[in-house]
Amino acid sequence: MTVNVGTVDRYVRVVLGLVLIAYALYYQASPYSWFGWIGVVPILTGVFGTCPLYSILGMNTCETNLPRNS
Repeated sequence: MTVNVGTVDRYVRVVLGLVLIAYALYYQASPYSWFGWIGVVPILTGVFGTCPLYSILGMNTCETNLPRNS
C-alpha cells in the first residue's frame, strides 16, 4: 500500500477520530452514540498514511509524492 495521506492531513484525521470517539463515550445513552465510533476509520487512515478512498479517486496529499516545481 502506498502512502497517499500527507502530514497535515494525517494529524487532522487523528484529531477528528479522537473527537468522534470522545463524542461516543460522552453520549453513551444517546441513540446516536454509535455514530461516534466511526472515528476509528480516520484514526487508522491517519496512523497508516493510506486512504483507500484517495486511492480510488486518484488523490494524493503526501508531500513526497507530489511533483516538484524546479
